[in-house]
Amino acid sequence: MHSLVNNHYRADQIERFQQREELISKLKHRFKTYGYKQIQTSAFEKYDMYATKTGIVNTEDMIKIIDASGEVLVLRPDITIPLTQWMTNKNQLTVKHDRYFYVMDVFRHAQWNEQKERTQAGIEYFGDSSPTVDAEVIALAIHTLHDCGFSDYKIEIGHAGFFKALISQTSLSTTEITNIQRFIQSKNLAEMTAYLESLTIDEPLKTAIRNIPFLYGQPQSVINEINQYGLDNEVKAELQKLIDVYTNLQAYDLSEDIVFNLGLINDMDYYSDIIFQGFINQIGRPVVMGGRYDNLGDQFGTHIPAIGFAFDVDLLIHAASQHHLLSEPESSIDICLYYDTNTQQEAVAAAFHLRNQGYSVISFPKETSETATIQATWEIMYTENVYTAAVDNQIYQFKNFVDLQGLLQAKKENG
Repeated sequence: MHSLVNNHYRADQIERFQQREELISKLKHRFKTYGYKQIQTSAFEKYDMYATKTGIVNTEDMIKIIDASGEVLVLRPDITIPLTQWMTNKNQLTVKHDRYFYVMDVFRHAQWNEQKERTQAGIEYFGDSSPTVDAEVIALAIHTLHDCGFSDYKIEIGHAGFFKALISQTSLSTTEITNIQRFIQSKNLAEMTAYLESLTIDEPLKTAIRNIPFLYGQPQSVINEINQYGLDNEVKAELQKLIDVYTNLQAYDLSEDIVFNLGLINDMDYYSDIIFQGFINQIGRPVVMGGRYDNLGDQFGTHIPAIGFAFDVDLLIHAASQHHLLSEPESSIDICLYYDTNTQQEAVAAAFHLRNQGYSVISFPKETSETATIQATWEIMYTENVYTAAVDNQIYQFKNFVDLQGLLQAKKENG
């Protein structure tokens, strides 16, 4: 019984892996259609690259190791950061409309029994900060969700600069600002209201901050709500950027998929502008997150406008399973070929030529056919007296390799 359970587990894992690879192929294909090129970074990064930069990754979340020389390294906790560092090392004359995508693992100490290793598939666009680029990147994320078969989802768009512009009008400490952010993220309105009352902030500004969690919904409704707060020019300027992106998105006919969420505050403090996340119905966490991070390159010595997003591949697979979008993996074996001692040389030569033509072929001695459990489209038998090819419960005889090719081609043409 134990062996049967293990075999079933392995078969289930293999099937899920095939489904995962199929989904990743869809992601990669869609990224390529928007002009992105695949890139790879090292799984090991220098600890100092993260520890010496502000607002990047909590060092307590990093998985650290010490190499043979005594240097502290971390398993890659983030992908945007090493890519940005790599871009700053390039000749700046070439950093213009540079598009890259990746499928890589990130490693962090897990919470709530989650895996320490998660696969991300995402894109980064360097060298342009226009609303048209922001809109195209968000459209790409939505386009990718369509490719995966999802139809019931929402993209929430916020603006990191909106909250920062409001807070800049106060003299709050970093700790006080962090507390307010935490209340907004958790939508803990009662505690936030009490906390704001304890702070010295002008009443109109206090009202605007207190109402941030309510600034969610249809874009025009949110804009109308915000305009009641008497915002200063800096806040209005940040808000106008959000409106400009939404205006560009309307050209993609994606209005029904989008809501504004000005209470959206990402844990990554390097986001400077537009931020967004995508939710699929019945899935409580965002499957895709992204935003603009124009100032991140400054920490590596060069200013490079940039925007990107990342899909959580593991969560996306879970969502596809929940929505019954994962297809049964097809047999990857085209031909199972058997032979006896006298026909081995000819059969092996045939298998070699068929593989060159793109068929997947497994070959065995004839006696294996009685115990083999291989599922293949064709079962071909080379024996001393007769050559046969079986497909769809029909058996055909052939004289030589040319005849066999004809049978395979006829089946392909007839479906």
